[in-house]
Amino acid sequence: MSTTAENNHWPPCEGKAEEPFALPASLRPGRQDPPADDPFALAAQPQPLVVVISGPSGVGKDATVRRMKELGLPFHFVVTATTRPRRPGEVDGVDYHFLTHQQFQELLERDELLEHAIVYGEHKGIPKEQVRRALASGLDVIMRLDVQGAATIRKLMPDAVLIFLVPSSEEELIRRLEQRKTETPEGLATRIATARQEMERIREFDYVVVNSDCHLDETVEQIRAIIIAEKCRVRKRRFQI
Repeated sequence: MSTTAENNHWPPCEGKAEEPFALPASLRPGRQDPPADDPFALAAQPQPLVVVISGPSGVGKDATVRRMKELGLPFHFVVTATTRPRRPGEVDGVDYHFLTHQQFQELLERDELLEHAIVYGEHKGIPKEQVRRALASGLDVIMRLDVQGAATIRKLMPDAVLIFLVPSSEEELIRRLEQRKTETPEGLATRIATARQEMERIREFDYVVVNSDCHLDETVEQIRAIIIAEKCRVRKRRFQI
């Protein structure tokens, strides 16, 4: 059988190869909703997702989301509002919206938060309008949440994709928490105890990804693969806010 290009039924491919971390062209944002009765359009027009990246304190949620941003992945990364103090290197409006307790209370009173919780004595919340606008524009929404917040999103948006990050071992998790040097001995003990409790809730999530030291890009690639797989589902996930 001939294998020449002339006998190949597929048209020649043109253009540059995909970047290693890019989404396939058919899965990129900015596409219109397909007609419900057109199976070809349905397959070619994936819907935006709400993806929650969660896990115990110290597992690397912030580092994972930061790396996804650095790689230019075409998602909307929700900027969480929080009353906790800013850590070294964090930028207001980029890593978090750092608010006073009064400012946070005003958001609550105006019903502007999709989800909110008290985490280690400080308030955290997801602004509704960010999520609403991103979904309306066709962008996948990435939320970085603690385990408690992820459970709340599951109740509010049952079709949300919940990803649970885990360390390669408990020893690795404890070492990461210790290296932060942001906690008192009592505070560190509380975080370790809470992390153990949160690990027991892993079955509440859709996917688990091991985030090992020095393998951050592998973690990001696994999350990207999950998102691609979800966009290939026949039964699409739907979201309303």
